Amino acid sequence: MLSAYSFDVFTSASDRGARRFDAAPPSRLRPADLLRITDQGASDVLEGRHDHLLPGAFPTRERWSTRLYADDDVDVWLISWVPDRSIELHDHAGSFGALTVLSGNLAEYRWTGGELRRRTLEAGDQASFPLGWVHDVMRAPGPVTVATEPTLSVHAYSPPLTAISYYEVTDRGALRRTRTELTDLPEGGSK
Repeated sequence: MLSAYSFDVFTSASDRGARRFDAAPPSRLRPADLLRITDQGASDVLEGRHDHLLPGAFPTRERWSTRLYADDDVDVWLISWVPDRSIELHDHAGSFGALTVLSGNLAEYRWTGGELRRRTLEAGDQASFPLGWVHDVMRAPGPVTVATEPTLSVHAYSPPLTAISYYEVTDRGALRRTRTELTDLPEGGSK
């Protein structure tokens, strides 16, 4: 088990070292652990260990997802992405997150505090999301993306994802939360 984070809070130079507060992290798993978990999940999907969870054909109009694994520390999802459908700007509430792209390309638009910054993630790429990370994800066209082939990614959240808050960028260039939704979804539902 990992120990709690520690940080010092100083009220003045003379108090230096006088006050110490401990704050427990939201999970014993760190983003690096989640990257290893999504990498293993991607390998398991590619090796056919989750074929029983896959649809006969991946939907072509809406994202599709299924939970691959869940326990008290982590939940792992396989997501199929379709063209021209984004999630919307969102966070993962009090959970760390990570993903591994299995096939195709994903575009991520991350809020930097003053603008949206875009990056493209290709098959084999990974990304992790600390607390407070606000982003949007969608399928991205690319040289290897064929319209009829699914874009797939494996995602892990710790602690298991229970809510997602959605945001919009205001006319003043600020971020405003528009709603929060619980994520307790049935197996095979949209995520």
